[in-house]
Amino acid sequence: MSADAAPAGAARPAFVTSLGAALLVLSPFGFGYFLSYLYRAVNAVVGTYLVHDIGLTASQLGLLTAAYLVAFAGSQLPLGVLLDRFGPRRVQAGLLCLAALGAFVFSTSRGLIGLTAARALIGMGCCGGLMGGFKAVVLWVRPERRALANGCIMATGGLGILTATVPAQLGAEAFGWRGLFLGLMVLSLAVAMLIFVAVPERSAHTTSPLSKQIGAVKRIYADPVFWRLAPFVASTAGVSIAVQTLWAGPWLRDVAGLDNTGVARHLAVIAVGFLIGTLLQGAVADWLGRRGVGLLTVMLGFGLVFMATELVLVLQVSPVVAPFWMLFGMFGQAGILAYPWIAGYVGADLAGRANTAFNLLVFSTASLSQWAIGWIIDLWPMTPTGGYDPAAYKVAFGVCLAWQVICLGWFALKPPSASARMQEH
Repeated sequence: MSADAAPAGAARPAFVTSLGAALLVLSPFGFGYFLSYLYRAVNAVVGTYLVHDIGLTASQLGLLTAAYLVAFAGSQLPLGVLLDRFGPRRVQAGLLCLAALGAFVFSTSRGLIGLTAARALIGMGCCGGLMGGFKAVVLWVRPERRALANGCIMATGGLGILTATVPAQLGAEAFGWRGLFLGLMVLSLAVAMLIFVAVPERSAHTTSPLSKQIGAVKRIYADPVFWRLAPFVASTAGVSIAVQTLWAGPWLRDVAGLDNTGVARHLAVIAVGFLIGTLLQGAVADWLGRRGVGLLTVMLGFGLVFMATELVLVLQVSPVVAPFWMLFGMFGQAGILAYPWIAGYVGADLAGRANTAFNLLVFSTASLSQWAIGWIIDLWPMTPTGGYDPAAYKVAFGVCLAWQVICLGWFALKPPSASARMQEH
C-alpha cells in the first residue's frame, strides 16, 4: 500500500450492503447538498439582476454573495459537534428549515443590508449540506467504500450547480429573482421533511460530555498532520467555489464576450463538469485504493490538473473557453478526497468534527477569495460596455493560483504517511 493510503478505521456493525439500502439512507442527504450548491451558485445568474435592481458595485456583489460563505464557514465547528452528538438526520432537517427562512427574507429584501443578512441565513441553513451526508456515510458505509459514496453525494451538488444555470435563468426571467427564491424556500422545506421522515434514525455513537467534544476540536486544530494537508485542500477547493459560484459568470461575459444566455449555458457546462468530476474522482480513488494507491496521491494528481486548467484561464490563451471551464468544474474539488482520509485518521467518532474543521478553512478561503477577486477587479476602471477589464481577471485569478502553488509546496515537503493516527493528548 502506498504511503498515504487511507487508514482503515474501526469497523462498525450494520453497514449498508445493498444499493437500495444505500439509496434510502444517503439520497435524502444528496437532495440537501443539491440545495446547498444551488443556493451557493445561483448568484452567478441572478447577480446581473441584483446589480440592475439594487445598484451594486463588483465588490458589493462579491461581499453579498460571500455572506453565504462566511456564515457557512462560521457554522462549521458547531456543526461538527452537533453531527457527532445528535447525528445527521435531525441536524440537517433543522438546518434546511433555517435555509428556507433565509430564502424568504432574501425574496422580500429591498437593499444590500437585508439581502446580505438573508444570504447569511441561507449559508447557515446550508452548512450541513455536504457534511451531513459525509457523516451519514461514516455511520452507514464501510471505510473502504467511503470515497466512492462521498463522490456520489457530491455529484448531487453538480446537479445543484446545473440547476443554478439555464433553469435558474429561465426561472428568473419567468418569475423574477424574488419569485425564484420563494420557490427555493418551498423546496427547502420539502427536502427537510424528506430527511426527517425517510432517513432511519441511527445514533452517532457519541455520549461524551459536550465540553470534551468541544475539546476534541482543539485537538484537531493542534494536529500537525491536519495542518500539513489543510492549506492545499482549502486553497484549491475554496478558490474553485469562489469562482464557480460567482466570478465565472462575469468572466464569461467580459473575457469571452458572451450574452446572458451564453453565460448560463457555459455555467451549465461547468456544472456538468463538476457532476462528472466528482463521480470520476470517487470512482478512480475507489479503484486505485484497492490497488494500493492512497487517497492523497489521487487527490494530488487531480489537483495538479485543476491548477493547470487555472493557468490556461489566467493567461486567456484560447477563445474556446468551454473545454477549459469544464475541466475547471471537473477537478476543482479534488481536495474532497482528503475528507475520507481525515475521517479515518481521527476515527469515526471524531469524523464530523474533523470534516467540518476542513470545511471551515475551505469556506473561509472561498469567502475571502470571492471578496478579494471583486476588490482586485475594482482596481481597474469599467470598460465602455459596462463590464470589467479582462486584465483585472488575469491578476485576480493569477493571485489565487500563486497561493495554491505555495500551499502545494507546503504539502509536498512532508506528506502524511499511511501509519499516521491522531494521538491522544
